[in-house]
Amino acid sequence: MAFKIILLAFAAFGGLYLLFVLLLALNQRGMIYHPEQTRSDPAEADVPEMVPVPLKAEDGWPVGGWYAPPKQSGNPTVVFFHGNSGTIASRAFKARSLLDAGFGVFLAEYRGYGGMPGRPSEKGLYADGRAVVQWLLSRGVPASKIVLYGESLGAGVAMEMAGLMDPMLVVLECPFTSIPDLAPPYVVPPLPHLLISDRFDNLSKMAGLRVPLLIVHGERDETVPVEMARRLLAATSTEAKEGLFIPTAHHNDLWDHGAGEKVIDFIARRGQ
Repeated sequence: MAFKIILLAFAAFGGLYLLFVLLLALNQRGMIYHPEQTRSDPAEADVPEMVPVPLKAEDGWPVGGWYAPPKQSGNPTVVFFHGNSGTIASRAFKARSLLDAGFGVFLAEYRGYGGMPGRPSEKGLYADGRAVVQWLLSRGVPASKIVLYGESLGAGVAMEMAGLMDPMLVVLECPFTSIPDLAPPYVVPPLPHLLISDRFDNLSKMAGLRVPLLIVHGERDETVPVEMARRLLAATSTEAKEGLFIPTAHHNDLWDHGAGEKVIDFIARRGQ
């Protein structure tokens, strides 16, 4: 009788665990992506010189973003891939500083964000990123003058694009090693880790990076542990790499602690 009770208890636990795994598998993208649907105008975001660029990804989904060319021919163009929440409008203050420094800027928007149709996914975001890069190349912007800037989740898009081209350099802001690494094992047990479909495995791509790299991260980052950024920096074989680890910064306030000045200086030095 006692043995049967134990078996029933194990069966019940197993059933609950499988249900938990199923719910995680079905809702994982809802935990990764937090898109905002608000459409904005560049002028309202204090970047009036930027113009909306409508594009289509290779799978047919409308994407695009805002673009302004560099002030002088030959200056770098920064392609900015933002994080998992908000829209390009909420990163316009970063574009403002980059534009004022003389760089061109393309604020890339994803499917499902900023009023764009569709649902975000790793495969989809990569397709969106390719559409932006290919548009710039078709407009005569050489890869050697393109800076790939990835913020948090956008670091995964930037790293994927870096593997498809030879950009001038890569800047990663609060990057993670991979999505599964962000999920603690005591919250998401090993089996569900294997079922995570959108992985953004930045660490595995670092060994192939050959261009200059700057990583900026806050020591007090409560979302992405700073140790992940240190691992990424150590994993790349490029010698032209720098890390800025700000003791007082968190996940979303790096530019309030001087990261923007460091980024602009790094691009200016490498772009000469």
